[in-house]
Amino acid sequence: QVQLAESGTGLGQAGGSLRLSCATSGRAFRTYAMGWFRQAPGKEREFVVAISWDGITTYYGDSVKGRVTISRDNAKNTVYLQMNNLKPEDAAIYYCAAGAAAQLMSEKGVTYVDYWGKGTLVTVSS
Repeated sequence: QVQLAESGTGLGQAGGSLRLSCATSGRAFRTYAMGWFRQAPGKEREFVVAISWDGITTYYGDSVKGRVTISRDNAKNTVYLQMNNLKPEDAAIYYCAAGAAAQLMSEKGVTYVDYWGKGTLVTVSS
C-alpha cells in the first residue's frame, strides 16, 4: 500500500513558477513510477508528467512540455513537480500518482495508476 500526500504553493501568477511536492509512505516507493495528473472543472483528468522508478526516464504531456520538470528523491520518498511559465489553463486540481510504469501512465492515462493522492488546488492569476 502506498499513500500519497501533495503539498506546495497552490497560487501562481501567469508567467510565474510554482513547485509541488508529493510525499509518500510505504517502503515500496522506489519500485513505483510516479506522475502528476490534473483535472480542471468540467474536464477529464489528464496526464501531466511521469518519471520512472529510477528517475532516469520522464514523459511529458503535450500541454506542459518545455514548462514542467519532474524529479524524485527516493531517499526521501518524495516526487516534485516544477512548473514554469504558468498559464491560466494550468489552473486545476493536481494529483500525485503512482503506477507500475511511467510510459503506461503517459500513454494510457488514469487506467494505469495504482494509487492517487487527494489532490491539491492550483490557481493561476493573470
